[in-house]
Amino acid sequence: MSDAVVAQEFPYFTDLEEGKDYFWCSCGKSSKQPFCDGSHKGSDFAPVKFSVDKTKSYSLCGCKQNDGKPFCNGAHNKL
Repeated sequence: MSDAVVAQEFPYFTDLEEGKDYFWCSCGKSSKQPFCDGSHKGSDFAPVKFSVDKTKSYSLCGCKQNDGKPFCNGAHNKL
């Protein structure tokens, strides 16, 4: 598998709604970061579908080095 593009070296602070489905960009090429716009087509990447249990602001991974998970885990600190 190829490496994801680092979209930015810090998280996206994003307001998300409880119970709604979201598709996080795992390739780093989307023009609608941190969400998927289909730019991964033809690559080894696929969007990650997720939802949240509470409406609030979340930190979504911007560096795409988070093992394919949408929530920031601080991986950008190691770039």
